[in-house]
Amino acid sequence: MIPSNMGEYTVPLGKVDILQSGHHLTIVTYGACVRICEKALEVLHSKGIRPELIDVQTLNPFDLGQEILKSLKKTNRILFVDEDVPGGATAYMVQEIIENRGGFDYLEISPRTLTAKEHRTPYGSDGDYYAKPNAEDVVEIVYAMMRECDPVQFPLVSLS
Repeated sequence: MIPSNMGEYTVPLGKVDILQSGHHLTIVTYGACVRICEKALEVLHSKGIRPELIDVQTLNPFDLGQEILKSLKKTNRILFVDEDVPGGATAYMVQEIIENRGGFDYLEISPRTLTAKEHRTPYGSDGDYYAKPNAEDVVEIVYAMMRECDPVQFPLVSLS
């Protein structure tokens, strides 16, 4: 079925969308993982963590305005979230930001990636939940990254 608003809605190529400003950590994602990360932000805010959430929108061209690098310079921590298998689009984004654009110089801790598992998504209503990243995964990894930087402010706790 062809959309009724064909030509009215466009996504600017190479321009990221900063969905949530923050200062603790940069989360970079796109597509279906945007909603997952937005859901995780609700829990992270309750824990006192204010991540910056960036939707890359397009991979080619990729972040022509260098907004992800600007965010990394501010937060010094970065997480890439993608529903692709390890080594897919997330690896491309890490290489582009950390290696090609010099993001390594601004890291306080090593960058992290959160991807789908190394297998095909099983059929059934719960297949995506167990095979692809979910909000709980995002919360756990972000909290662990913050704890690595400041274990006093972010003690070991059960996030459930």
